[in-house]
Amino acid sequence: MRGLWESFKQALLSLKANLLRSMLTTLGIVIGITTIIAIISVVQGLNEAFSGSISAIGQGVLYVQKWPWGPSDWEEIRGRKDIGFREANMLKSQLTTAKDIAVTARSSRTLSYKTKELEMVMIYGSEPSWATIRNMSTTRGRFISQAELEGARNVVVLGADVAVKLFGAEDPIGKTIGIGNRNFRVIGVMGKAGSLLGFNMDTIVVVPLSTFLKSFGSRRSLTIMVQAEDPAAVARTEEEVLGVMRRARRLRFGQEDDFNINQMDILKELYDKLTGGLYMAMFAVGFISLLVGGIGIMNIMMVSVTERTREIGIRKALGAKRRAILLQFLIEAIVLSALGGAIGITAGFGLAMLVAAVSPVPADVQLWSVFLGFFFSSIVGIFFGIYPAFKASRLNPIEALSYE
Repeated sequence: MRGLWESFKQALLSLKANLLRSMLTTLGIVIGITTIIAIISVVQGLNEAFSGSISAIGQGVLYVQKWPWGPSDWEEIRGRKDIGFREANMLKSQLTTAKDIAVTARSSRTLSYKTKELEMVMIYGSEPSWATIRNMSTTRGRFISQAELEGARNVVVLGADVAVKLFGAEDPIGKTIGIGNRNFRVIGVMGKAGSLLGFNMDTIVVVPLSTFLKSFGSRRSLTIMVQAEDPAAVARTEEEVLGVMRRARRLRFGQEDDFNINQMDILKELYDKLTGGLYMAMFAVGFISLLVGGIGIMNIMMVSVTERTREIGIRKALGAKRRAILLQFLIEAIVLSALGGAIGITAGFGLAMLVAAVSPVPADVQLWSVFLGFFFSSIVGIFFGIYPAFKASRLNPIEALSYE
């Protein structure tokens, strides 16, 4: 144990004696570990934000739509018949495993209040059950009522960010805003919902579906949101929805569906592919950087063995064993690599926090990534330091003492 400690102290003294050279040698390790730590932190932050967004939207929700959420043949989909109230009414009357159903439509319009304007705001036309299914609450005012839906009233509920951008600190409840060329009275402001796959869900507004169709056109395909009574048994609800929809669309046996039943699992698969690509890029860049750093360490250790050949000869003449020489140089390589790993871990955390501070991309620093960084850097030190250390231990003491 004492010999190990002495080798460690000797390694630190050697690195200190050539500090600038040591720092430049570790640069590849620093870049590799920084890349790995930063991307792990950002991806973990994205994972938590995505999971939170999925929970906020509501569990066990099926979206019956004309189009799919994944890759598809858009030429074929464009020719499909729109989904309308016939399908919605049949689902509402025939489903036995649904907790709530809401029919929605959407479009984008310019919002205005006094001299302020917001362009391309997403307008949702829906029913009172939309708020329950989407797990949406209001921080001020209230959501649309059944009476307002049946009477096609010009009322609107604002997303949190829309309310701030249009009204600032002013209370929006009861105020009138323009949506397109029509006026709407604000009756509520929704709570913060966050983002989902880059879409800010706080920049939307909701109006009664009847008002939406009257104001912005009824010739469009509707979306029918179905919340399963039991989130753990969504598959059963999906089968029931499939049967009702095929009857509503008058599809014969063997005929392909001309609609899609989408759910969050599809988005999760797309998200996993995206983050999987990030991880692959991370490991590719990290591996190349660590490889370059490892070669640098091997090179500098070979130089160090050459420079200290006479010192090795003296130590061997005084009785130092091969194992002690090998251990000294191997520990020196590991310390050099671990130093780069420590700097890389710190830089990676700093970079992740900077990204989180100056952009909407979140970051979550994980303790396990610290151990991963040290593990990789130590492995590089051992792998690329073993040959120079072995070469030093095999030097002939007589030849080493005569080395000039």
